Amino acid sequence: MGLGAEPDPVAEPGSPPVTGTSAAPADVVRRQYLASAAGDLDALRATLAPDVEWTEMAGFPLAGTYRTPDGVTTHVMAALGADWDDWTAHDDAYVAEGENVVVLARYTARNRATGKELAARVAHHFVVRGGLIVRFEQFVDTALVRDAMTP
Repeated sequence: MGLGAEPDPVAEPGSPPVTGTSAAPADVVRRQYLASAAGDLDALRATLAPDVEWTEMAGFPLAGTYRTPDGVTTHVMAALGADWDDWTAHDDAYVAEGENVVVLARYTARNRATGKELAARVAHHFVVRGGLIVRFEQFVDTALVRDAMTP
């Protein structure tokens, strides 16, 4: 998720409109991306269920499943912010059906240790119930991430 970038107050083509406190699954997911882009971890935590399961893909530097909003923000968002400059998840297109939301997105960042840029296409699958994200799964070309981290 993006940390430190300014969110675009106007929804990009393909993304759902920002509707304040709507519990619609796509709106909840959009608020999560906006909070991440703004570096607002409190607002990001507010989109996550207390028993959230957040899975970073095998092969990704933070691979594993994290639980609780604090676990996600500490072990994923804060860790990305420590290792990467301008880490941002750009939410390009949404596909929503019921409680499932799939977002086609891009990661952009610069690795602090190597100075190398990252640009990778990703897909994120969210499950939203009761206005909160209960499950997240990441799909990304982990070789691109590894290459950006390798001197």
